[in-house]
Amino acid sequence: MPRRFACKVDDLEPGTSMVLPGDDSIALFRTEAGEFFATGDTCTHEEWSLGEDSDLEGDEVVCPLHMARFDLRTGKALCLPATIALQTYTVVIEDGQVFVE
Repeated sequence: MPRRFACKVDDLEPGTSMVLPGDDSIALFRTEAGEFFATGDTCTHEEWSLGEDSDLEGDEVVCPLHMARFDLRTGKALCLPATIALQTYTVVIEDGQVFVE
């Protein structure tokens, strides 16, 4: 995937997420520790946007629909009902701007 501008670092508060502008298939997360991660936006258990409506707990994202959990570093599904990993993407930060590759 070619590098895409996502947002400025300060546009995404710690502990929040967003859907990548112009592409509703990628979610961008910023943990409370300030780390950025990008994954597929849709929960692999049932269609639900993780970038628009999810909870972050450490390095995990929790889908509020059925409480499926995913590791933001690997995309791995951590509990039922999800069994399929999320696609992950590389996040690059340069000059206060966040890019997803």
